[in-house]
Amino acid sequence: MAPALAMSSVCAFSSSRYDPRSCVSLDNRVSFRAAFWRNISGNEKRILRRLAIVSVRAVGGTTLQDSVGIEDVLSSGRIMSNGSPEPLGATVRDGGVNFAIFSNGATSASLCLLSLADLDANKVTERIPLDPALNKTGHVWHVFLEGDFRDMLYGYTFDGPFCPQEGNYFDSSRILVDPYAKAVVSRGEYGVPGTGGNCWPQMAGMIPSSHDEFDWEGDLPLSYPQRDFIIYEMHVRGFTQHDSSRTRNPGTYLGVTEKLDHLKELGINCIELMPCHEFNELEYFGDNLATGEKRYNFWGYSTVNFFSPMIRYSSAGLEKCGLGAINEFKYLVREAHKRGIEVLLDVVFNHTAEGNERGPVLSFRGLANSVYYMIAPKGEFYNYSGCGNTFNCNHPIVRQFIVDCLRYWVTEMHVDGFRFDLASIMTRASSLWDAINVYGKPIESDSITMGTPLSYPPLIEMLSDDPILGKVKLIAEAWDAGGLYQVGKFPHGGVWSEWNGQYRDVVRQFIKGTDGFAGAFAKCLCGSPDLYQDGGRKPWHSINFVCAHDGFTLADLVSYNNKNNLSNGENNNDGENHNHSWNCGQEGEPATLTVKRLRKRQMKNFFLCLMVSQGVPMILMGDEYGHSKGGNNNTYCHDNHLNYFRWDQKEEASEDWFRFCRLMTQFRRQCESLGLDEFPTGERLQWHGLLPGNPDWSETSRFVAFSQRDAAKGEMYVAFNAGHLPATVGLPARPGQRWEPLVDTARAAPYDFLADDIAHRELAAGHLAHFLDANLYPMLSYSSVILLLRPDP
Repeated sequence: MAPALAMSSVCAFSSSRYDPRSCVSLDNRVSFRAAFWRNISGNEKRILRRLAIVSVRAVGGTTLQDSVGIEDVLSSGRIMSNGSPEPLGATVRDGGVNFAIFSNGATSASLCLLSLADLDANKVTERIPLDPALNKTGHVWHVFLEGDFRDMLYGYTFDGPFCPQEGNYFDSSRILVDPYAKAVVSRGEYGVPGTGGNCWPQMAGMIPSSHDEFDWEGDLPLSYPQRDFIIYEMHVRGFTQHDSSRTRNPGTYLGVTEKLDHLKELGINCIELMPCHEFNELEYFGDNLATGEKRYNFWGYSTVNFFSPMIRYSSAGLEKCGLGAINEFKYLVREAHKRGIEVLLDVVFNHTAEGNERGPVLSFRGLANSVYYMIAPKGEFYNYSGCGNTFNCNHPIVRQFIVDCLRYWVTEMHVDGFRFDLASIMTRASSLWDAINVYGKPIESDSITMGTPLSYPPLIEMLSDDPILGKVKLIAEAWDAGGLYQVGKFPHGGVWSEWNGQYRDVVRQFIKGTDGFAGAFAKCLCGSPDLYQDGGRKPWHSINFVCAHDGFTLADLVSYNNKNNLSNGENNNDGENHNHSWNCGQEGEPATLTVKRLRKRQMKNFFLCLMVSQGVPMILMGDEYGHSKGGNNNTYCHDNHLNYFRWDQKEEASEDWFRFCRLMTQFRRQCESLGLDEFPTGERLQWHGLLPGNPDWSETSRFVAFSQRDAAKGEMYVAFNAGHLPATVGLPARPGQRWEPLVDTARAAPYDFLADDIAHRELAAGHLAHFLDANLYPMLSYSSVILLLRPDP
């Protein structure tokens, strides 16, 4: 009886001549199917569903993925069908949502639906077991549910072998987050633990709805040439969390949006946001015995989910199960674009928040641990990231995941590019490496072992050649914690730029007066052709920086010889020991007036160097007003004033240091010659020493100068005196023309930059007339100058 019933039902539901979808409403279909479905046994249901697939395969009209099959009416009244294995994630389809997730070793799986209330109570609202015969294609589990799931969440449970020694962590008691979830919900308020003080409460993904919309108001990519960038590295929460920001929504995407005009005023046209993917700021939560405060993962380099924007960076919190956070991030991008500012994301595809074998099982580990992570033969986690695990970037599943994720942020969130943290990990061979696995065919000498640096990493090739991602900005931090240093050698495909760590180190040492760096400093000014020219790259492939989030701020770089990280609670053992810094004669604060003046001069020297170098300058948030962290060069765990932008201090510096920074960025953007497509040659640039045309590249030289033709400014002369003695410099002779001072870092504001709006500007410049009449210029020790060529009246 059951087979006969099953076959007639299959015909009814699969025949193109009779489709209930075409003639009755959803409510009627539910009633119709429910009445039929509830009158047969569980075993008959299973037979029906299996025979439905056999019938479809027999008639050959559709594939398994395409077939409707026999549909269950769940206890909630929702209709369930087999679903499709692609795309991965939860995807709105006509009349419902398709769920698909990869897990290559699980023996059983269930989809869990949760309301916000049940999530907080650690309960599952509805559990839907998946049949491996019907809801699985290859290693992808899938199901389609009809209906609207607004304000609902989802996760999965998987069962299978739990054997860490073999790389398996299956545990059916854990609800796992879908790696493709577009928003991840757990706690709604930053820094506040969950119910019962739980720092790792249950997480779940937002189920998308057909009603999820955002008005982009016609937003299109700005697509600036990268050579024109002035990048600003910033932290979303830190930018506006201090009381002095006076923003309506401090510490959020909306807070940043309120302060975009400050960036516009500074001359910034690109912001690089420190990690905004969902992470757990309470990962290190506990008492900091050194300060009496709590410890946080403030920087965010420990990703839980790569698709989801950080929920607790939004004012919306858990509103609409995370949709509010998505829309606030989109609003930030849209408003930045309106002001001519591109948005880059700092992404962390080198490790995740799951850590080593003692870390939590949140998502990747419980799905396919040996796929997503580099695993040693006995199940240990390789740790090229220094954070407990290493993302298995060149595994086919993982690299496709990374491509899908980045495409989402470009197409759906409108970001303009990415900076890849510890990007050298993305060039290492994957676990289970073999040529067939990667290239689809054997290759000669196929003896590559896991973790080996690859000349042509599949992931880098995929990103470089991708029709979408190959057109956005891709910036590599070209090293990792495993000792792989690739600055100047990162596999680039003509697309990738690099954080130029050598620029940072050389410029720091030359400006503070270390012997032996004059020649290397000159190369930095030219865009580091020694690193990039032979590889076919351009000056703008070098991202030049003196300071970044990890390390000293610019103010601390000239105030401390030694790091002062005691407030981190690690006995000053953390953070970089080799900072190439100089305290200008006294350690920290307070300092004499003479030392303070020298420090200000050195800060101006560093900033001027950034602005006149070929390549792309990057400024650290807060350096434009002289933010100090008290000598702490590793403030990863502080949710306090050390990491907060001080808007009151910015106002205090507005007529001095901030003014200098603003005018220097403006000068750079006005100069055609300071953002070249090609490395400068002798046709445009000439080197000088204390005498014109006579550069000194000796080991003891602390003076570097050059003159450079510029289509907008005519010709400029730039000089750096990094010695401890003043010097009178001979200027290159230009008959019928005269050198006019523009910038002198030794002079007090506002005469350090002789802008056109300065009162008595001519009088200030006239003080040097007797030197300039003789083609000379006096330079104090530790100073730099810019002169412009003008007609001699």
